[in-house]
Amino acid sequence: MSDRLGILGGTFNPVHLGHLMMAQDALERFRLDRVIFMPCARPPHKAARDLAPDADRLAMLRRAVRGDPRFTVSDLEIRRGGISYTIDTIKALQRNHPRARLHFIIGSDSLFELHAWREVGELLRRCVFIALERPGYSLARMTARRLRLPEPWPRRLARTVFRGHVMEISSTEIRARAAAGLSLRYLVAPAVAGYIRSKKLYR
Repeated sequence: MSDRLGILGGTFNPVHLGHLMMAQDALERFRLDRVIFMPCARPPHKAARDLAPDADRLAMLRRAVRGDPRFTVSDLEIRRGGISYTIDTIKALQRNHPRARLHFIIGSDSLFELHAWREVGELLRRCVFIALERPGYSLARMTARRLRLPEPWPRRLARTVFRGHVMEISSTEIRARAAAGLSLRYLVAPAVAGYIRSKKLYR
């Protein structure tokens, strides 16, 4: 029997409780065996402002998921370096886990940017995209014209949009609060807040 693996990518700058809840919601809704948190080296579609060092982002992720066997952290993209393209990551994971069924976890807002991802057709054939529904990005908007993807992909993507806990937490806000010396309680795991304080990150 093959494993059902979820992959949650991002800068995780820093990882916050919204990321953790999203991973748990996806794992439970789609009966995944585990979720791999995959911090990127450099994001392809946005500027990496105030990006903490790779070692610190990895350390915060490992502290955030410690004690939860459902979650693991991979440094695959960081070790590869350069711009982190999802297609390269999926191909590498398929080589390392040839029997696994891969599920890439995103927010439904990202579905409308998917057409611009590298080798998107190949990517859609190699893994299942599952998307947490975000306000303003509902199933009703997921037409072929709006997604800019040919059939059957809009219909297939619509099947794996799900409703979970939408938490209004952003890494940008957390960095601003850290810079201002404000509390990060209830936004990040206690171990992550302690790490940010001890390393004086985002100051």
